[in-house]
Amino acid sequence: MRPWLLRAPLALRAALRALAVRKMTSRAAEESQSFVKVPLFDIGANLIDPMFRGVYRDKPRHESDLDLVLNRAWGTGVQKIVVTAGCKSDAVEALELCSKDERLFCTVGVHPTRCNEFLEEENYLDDLLTICQDGKAKGKVVAIGEFGLDYERTQFCSIETQKTWFEKQFILAQETGLPLFLHNRNSTADLVDILSRRRDHFSKGVVHSFDGSMEEMKQLVQMGLYIGINGCSLRTSDSLAVVKEIPQDRLLLETDAPWCGIKKTHPGYCMIKTHWDTKKEKKYAPGNMAVCVKDRSEPCHIIQVLEVVSAIREVEDIHSFATSIYENSQTFFS
Repeated sequence: MRPWLLRAPLALRAALRALAVRKMTSRAAEESQSFVKVPLFDIGANLIDPMFRGVYRDKPRHESDLDLVLNRAWGTGVQKIVVTAGCKSDAVEALELCSKDERLFCTVGVHPTRCNEFLEEENYLDDLLTICQDGKAKGKVVAIGEFGLDYERTQFCSIETQKTWFEKQFILAQETGLPLFLHNRNSTADLVDILSRRRDHFSKGVVHSFDGSMEEMKQLVQMGLYIGINGCSLRTSDSLAVVKEIPQDRLLLETDAPWCGIKKTHPGYCMIKTHWDTKKEKKYAPGNMAVCVKDRSEPCHIIQVLEVVSAIREVEDIHSFATSIYENSQTFFS
């Protein structure tokens, strides 16, 4: 210990020691979090979810840590993030967040389970179009969505209401020229039918968080669509087989944070090389770059998605592979 520090008050010494520990922890995190530095583009993260403000199941657990979450992402190699919106209020909040950082962009649209909101406000669709047009002019709105069909959660919105408002939202893509950010759960037949009939209303689309069969993947790719992969796309051995066969020029990566992390029970978990320490939400205290909330996905975890996908596909040069996927993302949102 330096002589002058021995003469310093105890409180000052303690504070300096704490600062030194934080610096060492941050430096160690930066050096160890990624086994190789590669360009990463998270095409879908729900950054306006209350979890990133420390609220879980309507209960406050810790201080907001969104700034730390973003810094962890940038430190891992993430260069851009698309913040997904699922309704009008989400879109407004997402745009406000994205205005604060040139690396953040967002979608505008209504999730299939929230389509009842169209029935509650007469000018809802017109308002969405205005938000889209204004956000696109500012360079922040880059896709229409998250929208589509969800036949697993019809308790929130009926199938007929979902189909009606899925089709009506194509006006947003037609008027703005933006690509589609699509949701699909056990609804591929109807999704493909609607997309086929509306094919002249959009140029590009990605089915995000894809967890369908080999046949469904091939059908969507044949339509010219991209496939978005996250932890939910890697839950079974069959899913890994599908991911292995996605054409590389149609492959995009995402986290869908705070959801869809890769769990220890997933067959690809053993392929992960980059790990963070975790703490349960009740014991988590924002401030340490090397510690994440247990079971909460973050944009930094996209490196894990890349690692599993690379291993499945037997990639020899992960940097070239990551660069290719990054360029896919750039092309898709251009």
